[in-house]
Amino acid sequence: MPEAASGDCQFGGLAARVKGSPEMTERRPTARTIRYLDEATIRPLLRLEDLIPAMERALADFSSGRVLQPVRSIVPIPQHRGFMGLMPAVYGDVMGAKLVNLYPDNIARGIPTHQAVITLFRAETGEPLSMMDGRLITELRTAAVSAVATKLLSAPNARSLALLGSGVQARSHFRAMSIVRTFDDVRVWSRNPRNAQALAREIGAKAMTAEDAVRGADVVVTVTGSPEPVLRGAWLKSGSLVCAVGAVGAKNRELDDEAMRGAVIADSREAAMKESGDILLASAPIYAELGELLAGIKPTPQAEITVFKSLGLAVEDLASAKLVLEELARRGGINGNPSQS
Repeated sequence: MPEAASGDCQFGGLAARVKGSPEMTERRPTARTIRYLDEATIRPLLRLEDLIPAMERALADFSSGRVLQPVRSIVPIPQHRGFMGLMPAVYGDVMGAKLVNLYPDNIARGIPTHQAVITLFRAETGEPLSMMDGRLITELRTAAVSAVATKLLSAPNARSLALLGSGVQARSHFRAMSIVRTFDDVRVWSRNPRNAQALAREIGAKAMTAEDAVRGADVVVTVTGSPEPVLRGAWLKSGSLVCAVGAVGAKNRELDDEAMRGAVIADSREAAMKESGDILLASAPIYAELGELLAGIKPTPQAEITVFKSLGLAVEDLASAKLVLEELARRGGINGNPSQS
């Protein structure tokens, strides 16, 4: 097994060695197998307790100009009511891309609506480090980012959480947000009442109407697939935080105009001005990027209502994938066991 190049983690890729005397110029590449990490392998390696601070760093670095990342490209697939997103970035000693597909009709097929693959390379040499399933990473890093926003923007004594939505993201958001705040009053609403009841039983919450769930809640999370508002600003209490996650696309929104009247925080200002119907349709000004607040570039807003609009960034996926590889290496799965590198 060829010696790995130096770096933050000792992962191998594709290496070239000079054979023979120093005068020889022929370089013969040595082929190496790049391991594909499936969801079952990733799950025990990626802990929300580690992911939340990693997302804090990634967002601060992004808004401080230390990440090279274009706005994702979207390829519509109208014949199957889906689309593919291409999300590349360069972040420190790694670079890579996520290819993510969103197929809403997969719900009827009994398979996840989001399908994704992440590729990771060494930034210094371009050597491939790993390829891994991106569905779980997308799920967990999205919730971790909302937890970062909740930790920074919600009242320290926030105790009431409203979840509008009852799918995978609702579950992961409950887990992530429970790490940064102690919620003893959790309400759930879903367009499918049966699913709302199931989630409520699972997490010890109460299922109710959307309005009843939101009224009096300290933190509200919208994680639905609805293209039209499910949250009315008239329901929000003063001082509440809304984490708007579900709607992606310039024509889709989960929040009405009144809900967008307060301080609006985005993960990426550039992406929001192209992809966020919540912001564009309400003509809502963006106060800051979340990373600007984390880096101290802008002060935390003092507003009656604060909305964090999450769209998802490639740097979040790279930082998450790097965490997976670092933990795998720590457990001996890379270099410690040549058959797995």
